[in-house]
Amino acid sequence: MPSEPTSLLITGASSGLGAALAELYAAPGVRLALSGRDQGRLIAVSERCRAKGADVGPRIVDVTDRAAMARWIGEADTARPLDLVIANAGVSAGTGLGGESPDQVRHILAINVDGTFNTILPAIPAMVGRGRGQIALMASLGAFRGFPGAPTYCASKATIKVYGEALRGDLGSKGVRVNVICPGYVDTAMTRVNRFPMPLLMDAERAAHIIRRGLARDRPRIAFPFPLYVLAWLAGALPPALIDPVLARLPRKI
Repeated sequence: MPSEPTSLLITGASSGLGAALAELYAAPGVRLALSGRDQGRLIAVSERCRAKGADVGPRIVDVTDRAAMARWIGEADTARPLDLVIANAGVSAGTGLGGESPDQVRHILAINVDGTFNTILPAIPAMVGRGRGQIALMASLGAFRGFPGAPTYCASKATIKVYGEALRGDLGSKGVRVNVICPGYVDTAMTRVNRFPMPLLMDAERAAHIIRRGLARDRPRIAFPFPLYVLAWLAGALPPALIDPVLARLPRKI
């Protein structure tokens, strides 16, 4: 089993899963390069990580800014070669307020898709050059089938899932591991706006432990919780004529 990473970069680390992962990995001898949109929350997360002995470099940077991301990631890798990059930053919205506006569609795709590419693409050449490294991409169980309540969100996560699976096959022979993370409902600011029941909702700390364990074991797909994973996979495997009427009755995400 590969050794634990000691130099990590995590986007979307000011709250939710990103914050939980940062605090879980924080330890003496570990360097964390963390980014987020909220300066106050990011500083608070950084201080909690420092209290655990980690060396923390927080940065407010927009993941959609390709040049700024490349500079930040280059600086982080120069400070200490990155062992693990977790492309976690993302947003969510759906059709619950009467459909999706063009601005909402483009906003979700810009952060969830372009933001992910802006995170991992600058890191890959250095990792390939060293012949080691790990890339983790945050997808979702919503990547397995488009849901009428969140079309663009599902599309964005499906893009990341398929890209990550292909990238793993491409980079594996070069010493770089790629893992796709597909969580179900996790208790974060993103899900707290939902006005419908969320089966098997878990807290961010528990989800972070599952993710860390899966990354340590180099699992190609880290999908959880298992019952929802099975249902999501089944929804994607069934013929549309059978599953469409069922999905059409599901609540819409705001």
